[in-house]
Amino acid sequence: MLKEDVLGIKVSTGALDEIVDKILRFAESNSSTLTIACANPHSLMVAQEDREFFEALNDFHILLPDGIGVVSASRILGGKIRKKIGGPDLFRELSRYANDKGGFRYFFLGSTEDVIKKIRKNMQTNLPNVELVGTYSPPFGEFWEKKNQRIIETINESKPTVLWVGMTAPKQEKWIYRNRSRLKVPIIGAVGAAFDYFAGTKKRPQWMIDRGLGWLFRLISEPRRLWKRYLISAPIFAYLVLKQRIS
Repeated sequence: MLKEDVLGIKVSTGALDEIVDKILRFAESNSSTLTIACANPHSLMVAQEDREFFEALNDFHILLPDGIGVVSASRILGGKIRKKIGGPDLFRELSRYANDKGGFRYFFLGSTEDVIKKIRKNMQTNLPNVELVGTYSPPFGEFWEKKNQRIIETINESKPTVLWVGMTAPKQEKWIYRNRSRLKVPIIGAVGAAFDYFAGTKKRPQWMIDRGLGWLFRLISEPRRLWKRYLISAPIFAYLVLKQRIS
């Protein structure tokens, strides 16, 4: 999968159908582990100050361009990324293929018990041909090593085809980065808000996504949590991208 440099971090350039096809082929080969995460302007900014997060993002085999800001940055830098691909987009499309194909096994790590409960219910209704082999809602904050080892053992014993991780950035990316060599899972995807969208606890109007306004909907929905991300991080991100273009 081809990648291009945005502020020192390699973002994947493939279209969604190409990425899904690669994941499906990798799942069939079952030779090692393929890791997937998302890159948005805010996470790329955080990574400039957080060295482990920076290294983790560059360690992922597929890093999705999750944000219209990343798409715009690619155009400014003369790259090839032309469409935003978020974690929910990947989850939706891969799950559609997995349900049609059969034989896929999912494990969900992250979010709250309430969200996980709704995911279990929606799996039965919307993805009847995908087997749910495990879920775990971890405690807030970092895991103690003993607890972390038990989580890894539980996942490995469940033998999922795909481990979906939704613990928000940068916690989910760092956790995968630190533990992927201990996980016996073909596909590991850090998809954050995809848990909430699939559970139905958060809305995601597709018409706004298609017009590059997903960020605006999220800002209106969660202004206290996201105002710094879109009103401070985004302008600084744009400045750094222009600086990279000039240099």
